[in-house]
Amino acid sequence: MTRRIDFYNDPQAPTANSLVPSVNVVVTNEAGHILMIRRSDNDNWALPGGAIDLGESIPAAAVRETLEETGITCEVTGLVGTYSDPDHVILYTSNGEVRQEFSIVLTARAVSGEPTPSTESREVRWVSRDDLMSYHMDRSMSLRISHYLQADGSHSPYIG
Repeated sequence: MTRRIDFYNDPQAPTANSLVPSVNVVVTNEAGHILMIRRSDNDNWALPGGAIDLGESIPAAAVRETLEETGITCEVTGLVGTYSDPDHVILYTSNGEVRQEFSIVLTARAVSGEPTPSTESREVRWVSRDDLMSYHMDRSMSLRISHYLQADGSHSPYIG
């Protein structure tokens, strides 16, 4: 099984050999809960998301990745920010790929479906805002979620 290992500002980290545009999605339901997955490749909790395919728009990738990983169909509603820190690299053990972080984080509202795990997600659940930070996740995911939680409509999207 492929493992994903995140490195941040680590002198022992492998050197990046790829840059893959990806998307993460903060999906909310009517109660204001946020959709979270427990990743199969590192057991961390995360927002749904993944690589943007050639010929695919950013919103289309967000909707597709959310449905694939969670069973939830969503509608994109906004932008949290962009994340491209070269000090954050991700090693995929199956093929030695080392990606530099490059993620666009969007907001969305749930339209239909039930939380359903996939090959990429061990668990899928709706999490209240108050409980989010008690879930074990990588620092990059915590940063994205904290930017979402801090936004009150008056802040510009995060660019980093």
